Amino acid sequence: MVKFWKPFRVVVSLVILLLITFSFIDFKQAIPSSWYNGILFLQFVPSVRKFLIVVSFLSAGFIVVLALTLLFGRVYCSTICPLGIFQDITSFISKKFHQKPFRFKYSKPYHILRYTFLGLAAIPLLFGSITIVYLLDPYSNFGRLASDFGRPLYILLNNVLANVLIKFKIYSLAPYDIAHFDALVLIFPLLLLLLVVYLSIKRGRLYCNTICPVGTFFGLLSKISLFKIRINQSTCTKCAKCAIVCKSECISIKEQSVDFSRCVGCFNCLKACDNSSITYKFVVPLAKNKPVINSKTDESKRSFIANSIILTGALAGISTIGRAEKPGLKYRKNLTPIKKKHVCSPPGSMSIDHFNNACTACHLCISACPSGVLQPSLLEYGMIGFMQPYLDNHTNYCNIECVKCSEVCPTGAILPITKNIKKTCQIGQVHFIKNNCVVFTNETSCGACSEHCPTQAVKMVPYKGKLTIPEVNVELCIGCGACEHPCPVRPHRAIYVEGNAVHKVSKKPEIKKIEEKQTEDFPF
Repeated sequence: MVKFWKPFRVVVSLVILLLITFSFIDFKQAIPSSWYNGILFLQFVPSVRKFLIVVSFLSAGFIVVLALTLLFGRVYCSTICPLGIFQDITSFISKKFHQKPFRFKYSKPYHILRYTFLGLAAIPLLFGSITIVYLLDPYSNFGRLASDFGRPLYILLNNVLANVLIKFKIYSLAPYDIAHFDALVLIFPLLLLLLVVYLSIKRGRLYCNTICPVGTFFGLLSKISLFKIRINQSTCTKCAKCAIVCKSECISIKEQSVDFSRCVGCFNCLKACDNSSITYKFVVPLAKNKPVINSKTDESKRSFIANSIILTGALAGISTIGRAEKPGLKYRKNLTPIKKKHVCSPPGSMSIDHFNNACTACHLCISACPSGVLQPSLLEYGMIGFMQPYLDNHTNYCNIECVKCSEVCPTGAILPITKNIKKTCQIGQVHFIKNNCVVFTNETSCGACSEHCPTQAVKMVPYKGKLTIPEVNVELCIGCGACEHPCPVRPHRAIYVEGNAVHKVSKKPEIKKIEEKQTEDFPF
């Protein structure tokens, strides 16, 4: 039975990781929208947020996770958390490149760092701010990594293979455009990726036991879990094989004890012990199991902090990277600047405040958006909404028939809406700047905005001679941005959408029926 635990955990972990990863990189939308609730059911932070907004069975996954933790310890960290599984894979691969056998060793817990990060996440949450929580939430961080880096890489590989097959006149794959991204938004995910990879290679699950507040929280709960890993001191030979493979660095050979608050339940130690001195069994809750306390200076702690500072400082230079301008566009001077008070939050989010308070910026909706209009924000919402999705009409516009983002959101930040509701859901209102329009400044015909407007909120009216100029009706506008996106004026467009702080309901356009009078039975 002991040998069974690790293979079982590995198989379950890989299945969960593959499903979650493919959910983020699936640019062909092969996964049905109804599957997302099941795939993400056990992700802790999204489940808690959704439960507070929509009390239903589909949002009660965190209760299952809490129960599993109280029974078996940090099952979430070892088997369910995609960022934790990613660290295990990174650590496993890195060992293959070591010339000498890689060995972990016991280290003291970094209590100050652990509980500082937990406090940074928990205290603002009491005052209604979720920003620090989603910046540290392992699921949301993995989602950003998969969406911002994994998805473009997956599309790039698809395009390379598609172009190769085309040369052989095989058209089973088609090239796909990679969505536009603001390079500045990628700085935080990139720094996190480098930090996680670095720590997983050098120290196994140190990130989970030092920085991740979810891991620290489950570590506290695991102290009273019913099943724990224990060392039989009477049969233990202190060979240290268990400590060498312990990625949490929580097994003290000197004291023959396990700091179960840091144990992520990988079960490496069970397989490593030759004489079965390590068991996973029922124990009395709150049983004492103190790890060794070393009075000497912990050089590993100093090294970890120093290396983290050096790594962060070295990578901070990329913050000068900006958004590249699109080639081939003519930029004009003396344009009236556009000053948006609000950007548009996704349809179904009800209001910007609701969205900012519920979204964990996992970027699943960004990955699922067919048009790519949803983009991670920098400061469009202010600091409180850093990296949360918004409608970037410079990239594209929101299809009036699409409700994909509302179907996949795991936190309740975007509530499910129907296509009929979407057609009158006003997330913003159109504004026209005559001084920027080429019809006014160049006296040349255009009309790109009215041609793309799906609700007749923008129409062309007589201007000079045969020229027509846009006229807007905000009551018909739903804020989709289909007018703003094709506007040829740069850098400030002649027409734009100002987001509604609270979403409204637009009027339906009047559709005039044309009655044809037929004077003959067969007019042709």
